[in-house]
Amino acid sequence: MFTGIVQAIGTVHSTLKTDYGLRITINPGDWDHQPKLGDSIAHNGCCLTLVAIEDAPDGSPLWIYDAIPETIMKTTIGTWTKGQRINLERSLRMGDGLDGHQVQGHIDGVGTILSVSTADEYRVRIGLAGFNMKWMIPKGSIAIDGVSLTIADLNPDEQWIEVTLIPETLERTNLKDRTGADGVNIEADATVKTIVHTIEQMKSHI
Repeated sequence: MFTGIVQAIGTVHSTLKTDYGLRITINPGDWDHQPKLGDSIAHNGCCLTLVAIEDAPDGSPLWIYDAIPETIMKTTIGTWTKGQRINLERSLRMGDGLDGHQVQGHIDGVGTILSVSTADEYRVRIGLAGFNMKWMIPKGSIAIDGVSLTIADLNPDEQWIEVTLIPETLERTNLKDRTGADGVNIEADATVKTIVHTIEQMKSHI
């Protein structure tokens, strides 16, 4: 479980295709977190399990993960390139504050940046073609590349949502790197999904 509050920005050191999917090596930069093998860390919102730790030639740590085909299909991981900045967040510990909202690290799919407006405020429109728009509610929570945000506007017919980004979010995350046509990992609010699923199941048995 995560909160959608990004704690550091790492970079992609390398990706390598394997027989079981993709091996991803991340440089966490100056983040002082010291994980153990088997720990869960969210990378652009996607929960990955740490499988190895190595040292780069300059002595900086390299964290290694494996992504299976299902994860690659549902996320942007397959498009990551060397040097790309990645939002990082460690999993919640007992007693930690919930500053964002409950985020599972289970990506529902990839949205597409349709536009970025900086005229009056920093507003991003994201296309969600193929998504279940009934999970999107006005002023509801959403995780975009692992960042907890509030839906500012939405259009179910045209299948898009908009979010506004404050300067603090732009400074502490990689969302300012996103431009038109970029893909972003989307995780809908788990509470909304649970309510919608429960109601639909109740209706199907009436």
